[in-house]
This record gives sequence, C-alpha cells and structure tokens, in this order.
Amino acid sequence: MADWQFELEAPSDERLLDAALEGFEAQLASVGAQLSIDGAARAQYQRLIHAMADELRDEARAGRISWAQAAEQANEARNAVMQTLRARSTPVGRALAQRLKREGRTLNELIARKVVQLHGPKADFAQLAPSQQNAVYAEIVKSAGKADPTVSRWMRRLGRAGRGLLLLSLAVSIHEIVVAEDRVAAARREAAVTGAGIGGGIAGGALAGLACGPGAPLCVTVGAFAGGVLAAFGVSMLW
Repeated sequence: MADWQFELEAPSDERLLDAALEGFEAQLASVGAQLSIDGAARAQYQRLIHAMADELRDEARAGRISWAQAAEQANEARNAVMQTLRARSTPVGRALAQRLKREGRTLNELIARKVVQLHGPKADFAQLAPSQQNAVYAEIVKSAGKADPTVSRWMRRLGRAGRGLLLLSLAVSIHEIVVAEDRVAAARREAAVTGAGIGGGIAGGALAGLACGPGAPLCVTVGAFAGGVLAAFGVSMLW
C-alpha cells in the first residue's frame, strides 16, 4: 500500500496580515450594525411607551378606567416593552441597559417616589385625599410615557455613529471590489467576511454575557469585538 504524504502549505506573513486587516475591516461593519440596531430599538421603545401612556391617559380622563388602573397598566406595559426590546437588542446594548437599570420599578415603588415628589418626604399616600391620590397615579402614567432623556440622547448619537461606520465599511468594500481582478469573486468574499464579522460579533457578545453575567458591558463589548474579528479572520483565511 502506497504511503501518502500531504504537505500543508503554511500561509505567508502577507496572507496572514491581509486576513487580519480584513477582520478589523469587517469589525467596522459589525460595530456599526450593532450600534444601529440598538439605536433603532431605543427609538422604538420611546415611540411605544409614549403612545401607550397617551392612550391610558385618555381612557382615564374619559372615565372608562380609574387612574389607579391606568397607573398599574402603564407600569406593567412599560416594563413589558422594556424587556421585549432588550431581547431584540444586541448583547452589548442589552448589557449596557441592564447596567443602567436591571429591572423595571414596581407600582408601589413608583407611588412612594411620586408622593415624595408631590407632597414631601413625610407624606403618606393612604392619608391623601382621593383627588391627590389620582394626581399621583396621573404622574405615574405621565412618567411611564417618557424615556430617560440622557440615555436616549446617547443612543441617538451612537445610532448615528453606527450608520457612519456602516457607510465607511461599505466604502472600503466597494473599493476592494473595484480594484480586484475578479470583481464577482471579490464581492462574494467581502460579503462573506463582513457577514462573519457581524455574526461573530453578536455571538461573541452573547457568549461573554453568559460568562460575565448581566450588566457587564465592558466584558460583553470585548467579547463582541474579539468574536467579530476572529470570525472574519477565519472566513478570510478559508476563502
């Protein structure tokens, strides 16, 4: 029986460097995509809670539900929307949101907070007149329709930055395709490497989140970056 010997040619230093550069190039797209996703999720969160609060306020003013019911439903709806959109965010965005606020507040916590704001630290909600209690509930409904302005402002900025990174990554990819001898093959390669970078970034962030626990944005960010670069590097080397 003949002995077969296979010799695997080690990649050249130039090839390794090209693959590494392509990995970081794909990470531009990955970061841009993730920032855009999180910015869009925050914008949707603002729209949904605002519409919900307006509807419940109209229902209470029309007498179809009590202000107490409106406050309870507003708080439940806001917390539900928050959890739903967090699940649709990227691992980095979800970790940051959990760091800022692990869980939504309970109705009793909100009542206590609004009583202090409206009537001072010594006020007792149970001792307030019905009209004063309704005013407290109305404030809860109003607050449920507002997102944290500081967080929203930063998310808008990050969303714009994400779109900018996506455009930059697209421009680099187009350049690589234009100067390539085989443009069809180059286009397929760019799509594969970029897709691997985005997918690897999200997967790496998710794995880091499992390892570090919720509310660890730095750890998740490192995991997302490493996952994106490694995935794009691997696809580039295999192409």
